[in-house]
Order: sequence, then structure tokens, then C-alpha cells
Amino acid sequence: MTYSGSPAPLFGRALCAMITPFTEGGALDLAGAQRLAERLVAEGCDGLVLSGTTGESPTTSDAEKADLVRVVREAVGTRASILTGIGTFDTRHTVELALEAEKAGADGVLLVSPYYSKPPQDALEAHFRQIADSSGLPIALYDIPGRTGTRIEPDTLIRLAEHPRIVAVKDCSYDFLAAQKVIARTELAYYAGCDEHNLALYAVGGAGYISTVANVAPARLRSVLDAFDAGDTAEAARRQQQATPLIELMMSAGLPGTVTAKALLNELGLPAGPVRAPLLPAGRETVDGLLAAYEELRRN
Repeated sequence: MTYSGSPAPLFGRALCAMITPFTEGGALDLAGAQRLAERLVAEGCDGLVLSGTTGESPTTSDAEKADLVRVVREAVGTRASILTGIGTFDTRHTVELALEAEKAGADGVLLVSPYYSKPPQDALEAHFRQIADSSGLPIALYDIPGRTGTRIEPDTLIRLAEHPRIVAVKDCSYDFLAAQKVIARTELAYYAGCDEHNLALYAVGGAGYISTVANVAPARLRSVLDAFDAGDTAEAARRQQQATPLIELMMSAGLPGTVTAKALLNELGLPAGPVRAPLLPAGRETVDGLLAAYEELRRN
């Protein structure tokens, strides 16, 4: 008997939180986005999450977000789901982005808590419900209190799960007990948003992952889930452990994952380009460490 996480997750199991490629002059690199998207899907990504944290959504315009959805859809067709980040600190603006995402051809949207304002849970719930009522797209809620300042509490998630268009969660709360509580009491597709939790959350009923590290190692991360689904939990654990040094350097070494992912992609000759201010590029020592960890993973 094998186990495959949540039954047939709507958006797939292995999702990449895709970087947004820019030209050297800082403009949106649409052709580069298409090339990167095609590579990610060819190497095992079921879905692509555009304009999230890793996609530098705070520094891209509404028009750029819509253009990105359109060109990535052209590139991958129906071979992968496409979600796009629409979360802002303004409910009205977020509704506008939801409608634009639907027009552009997204399969769903990623909706983060309103940042800076720190709304209480009843206001947060009302915000999410208003956006869910505004378009026909399914929604993945994004719980990342370390960046937004506001936790989506488990009881709030359980209530929101009753809404027919709120179907998934990207979990960056670092609260494993709360995640299990919500998984047990709802039908939400629960995705690990922190790469170190990919296997652990999947093993207790999660749907898969939405990964920054998948930008550079999509096939290796997917192989963890594949081994688990095949019933070889020891091999799944081994593959997760092999990826840990790269995960640590990319996600826990003091730089945003956007910076480290773009640094490594650029080093590998893949579409990425610079980060937009206020972010700064990784230094040479960091790049060398990332490349060494990447090459070690490839050898294993």
C-alpha cells in the first residue's frame, strides 16, 4: 500500500515558487520567464506559482504580473497549473488583482495576509472572504507571519475552508502542530512553503510543496515525493537529507530565497537576471557556496 498525500490536489504536488526574470536593465524578461517555466515543467513541476515572495511581487507592477501569467501560460499550456500572487495590504486592490489574474489565464491565486496593517482575525477573515467572492478562481491562502506580521490562526483557516473557492494553504508558519490540526479538520490542500518541511508535511497528509529551491533543483525535490509515494520512506528521507545543505544555504543563510535562487540560476546560465531594489545581489563568497552545494547534490 502506498500513500500519496492529499487526494488529487487541484494544483498538483510539486510546485515551484518561480523567480521573476529581469533583463540586465531591470525590465521584465518575458522570454526568459517562458524559458525558465518550460524547464521547470520539463523537470517535474506540476505547477508554477508566479509573483509570490520569490517572484518579487512587491516590486512588480499590476501590468507586469498579468503579462507574466499570460506568457507563462503560452509557454506551458495545460502541462502545469499556474497560480499568481495577488496579496496586498489593500482589499480593494487585491480584488482588482484577482480579476486581472482571471482574465490573464491563471488557474488560481495565492493570497497572503495583508501586511503592515496587522488586522485582527475577524477582519482578516472578512478580507479573505471578500476576495474569494470577487472572482471565480480558487484560492491558496499564504500563511507567512514572519513577513506579514499577521498569523492566519488555525481556527480561522478551519472556518475559511468552508468557502468553496478557498481550497489550499501555503504554510510558512513553522507551526507543525497547527498544520496537522487543520489538515485533520478540513479538506484544504496543505502545501509546505518551507523546503525543510517538504517531506515531513507530506507524510502527515500534506498536498506537496511550493518551493523556492525548485527553481534550481526541480527534479531532485520531486524525487522525494515520488519515493514516498512508491512506499520507500527510507529513500524519501535520504533524498530529503541530501537536499538539506542546498536548502539551508538558499533559505536559512541570512539572504532572501529570491536573492540566492537568482544568484545560482545566473551562475548556471539560466534566466534570472538581477533582483530589484531594495534587494541586493549575493556576494561572490555566497555564490561560490551555493554552487558547491548544488554540484554536491547533483553528484549524489
